[in-house]
Amino acid sequence: MRKIITTANDSKDSLYVLIKSLSKSEKRQFKLYVGRLDGNADSKYLQLFNLLDKMSNYDESIILKQNIVKKQQLSNLKAHLYKQILISLRLSPAHQNIRVQIREQLDFATVLYQKGLYQQSLKLLEKAKHMAIENEEKNVAYEIVELEKVIESQYITRSMSTRSEELANEAKILSQQNLMTSKLSNLSLQLYGLMLKTGYVRSDDEKREITNFFTKSMPKYKMSDLGFREKLWLNKAYLWYSFLIQDFLSCFKYATRYVELFEETPAMIARNPVFYLKGNHYLLESLFFLKHHTKFEEVLARLESRLESTDFPHSDNLEILEFLYVYSHKLNHKFMVGDFSTDDGLIEKIEKYLKQSGQRMDEHHIMVFYYKIASLYFGNGQNKKCIEYLGKIINNKSLKMREDLMCFSRILNLVAHYEAGMDYHLETLLKSTYKFLIKMDDLHEVQKEMIKFLRNLGDIFPGELKNEFKKLRSRLEVYEDDPYERRAFLYLDILSWLDSRIENRPVADIIKEKASLLNR
Repeated sequence: MRKIITTANDSKDSLYVLIKSLSKSEKRQFKLYVGRLDGNADSKYLQLFNLLDKMSNYDESIILKQNIVKKQQLSNLKAHLYKQILISLRLSPAHQNIRVQIREQLDFATVLYQKGLYQQSLKLLEKAKHMAIENEEKNVAYEIVELEKVIESQYITRSMSTRSEELANEAKILSQQNLMTSKLSNLSLQLYGLMLKTGYVRSDDEKREITNFFTKSMPKYKMSDLGFREKLWLNKAYLWYSFLIQDFLSCFKYATRYVELFEETPAMIARNPVFYLKGNHYLLESLFFLKHHTKFEEVLARLESRLESTDFPHSDNLEILEFLYVYSHKLNHKFMVGDFSTDDGLIEKIEKYLKQSGQRMDEHHIMVFYYKIASLYFGNGQNKKCIEYLGKIINNKSLKMREDLMCFSRILNLVAHYEAGMDYHLETLLKSTYKFLIKMDDLHEVQKEMIKFLRNLGDIFPGELKNEFKKLRSRLEVYEDDPYERRAFLYLDILSWLDSRIENRPVADIIKEKASLLNR
């Protein structure tokens, strides 16, 4: 795993980040690629590459002092270097996946066509088309058929009459399949966007709105007409719809179908490893919400075993996703079994990875990690550490998604401040949290009750506190099975916290006992 040291401004310079992401072998290959012509040995863009490679932080003034190029020319030189690095990476065997190979064959066939070598071009296109269809790359397969049509119209053969019919039919079928995939993938992406922005539905009106949108957007289909790719997006669309309406049993159903598509066609795992990883992530997520402990462990162990196998592909992108999904669910597993220990090295591993490679991970997922770590510290009674991690979320002014995550971070922050005895500015926190929830239009009954209780804490005598905790618990437990209020309990186990205060026991012990009864 490569260590990438950056400052807040580094991420703004794409060239610097790209160079720092290169492995030693990729850097060596780039220099060999540049040196393929004698004249490039001292080229300006190679000098710039070497300079940026040595820099621990991006500083344009240092580049200009080296007199490699004038300031007005630097932008063009950087763009040229960026392009050359990408060309070098494209030529690397490590990046030669099936999609690149098919594209390469199409490029070669186009060159042959432009030289008037029609027969040779057609042979390459036929080969590339079979590869594309076999590997479910139907968009490029359609492009290939369209080029075949162009060439066949110029290179007349005896079989032209039947050939034109064949190509027209192939184009029609591929066009229909691509259109179906496009509709299903668009629907899936729109639902995913809603999930990121607002989280689960919060009312009957929202549920009706989502359901109407889903029903109207779902294209008509026959299962027998769908290929691997279309079935994949179909299950994904149903999966996100199920998550949005909090139907976790349906989430499990469609996530299982999603993963089974790959298990039934193992070759597709290597060809589409990202989708395979995501499918397992969705399956684990649904099992976590269903509290199916044994099945969760089985799926996670199977996934880790698959990732360690020699036939599973490796790349920078996959490395990030592997870490994200495996370690996110390792945290979820601790919550499931009520294990709030923080001395097992798990937090340190996550922190180390985020420090080294966090800029390659989107901010939303980093914030989810912080919330889970904060929850772990809260369950372990380390409230100041909990507040520290929640602060990373609350003080993040650029976070524009998962409104529910931001809202519950503030609620947990209030409780953690109370638990830590840091109630001297609780009133200020209460006001800012209340304003934020109003602004987000996310003030529900559970949150109202929590804020009202915390606001009145100062007026409660110590001897009456336990009784007030019991009253609050009675008011809150009626919402535990409410379809729209229960999401509060998915983020923060408020009832277990109240039980711990009532029984004067660590919250971790309460949650562990519940987990042993609820988990299957």
